[in-house]
Amino acid sequence: MAESGLDSLRQTHEVSVEWKAFELRPGGQFPGTPEQEALYRERIRERHEQMQNHARDRFGLEMKEGPWMVNSRLALEGQVFARKHDREDEYHRACFAAHWQEGRRLDDMNTLVEIAKSVGLDGEEFRKAVKSRQYRAEVEMDLMLAREYGIDGIPAFIFGDRYLVSGAQPVEILRQVVDRCVAEGLVAT
Repeated sequence: MAESGLDSLRQTHEVSVEWKAFELRPGGQFPGTPEQEALYRERIRERHEQMQNHARDRFGLEMKEGPWMVNSRLALEGQVFARKHDREDEYHRACFAAHWQEGRRLDDMNTLVEIAKSVGLDGEEFRKAVKSRQYRAEVEMDLMLAREYGIDGIPAFIFGDRYLVSGAQPVEILRQVVDRCVAEGLVAT
């Protein structure tokens, strides 16, 4: 996968990342009427080429139009499993690639198990943990936190518990925010 703004930031700044769950479409459902959904889908289609060009030019990433209205809850609960086995970054990258580059559904358990195995996790342990929903409460807490912060899109970064940077911003913006946090004493150097 291509280098992200976060990857570039890590080359010049020591940052720690704490991934949190966020659902773009809770339950995989559009929050409006069928007519509103049709208009929304049309706007997405109109902007898709621009988004593809942006991803290619800025990040060297070839993106497809991922599956529509995926219920990401099980993938997010799988994220907690991956975190507990020190494979969270790898799991995220594999999920992003599966959705945006391969057009795979992240609400399909077999796909999630394949992703887990591809990053070195035990597939059957992963399946059992996700099916049992043992990480449901942790994901719910993340979702509540996102609502408190007013996050409504991805990616979203919170620096120094003060600054929210939303969207695929250039690494220069991320560096400016980190430098500001350091200058304000919000983070250790």
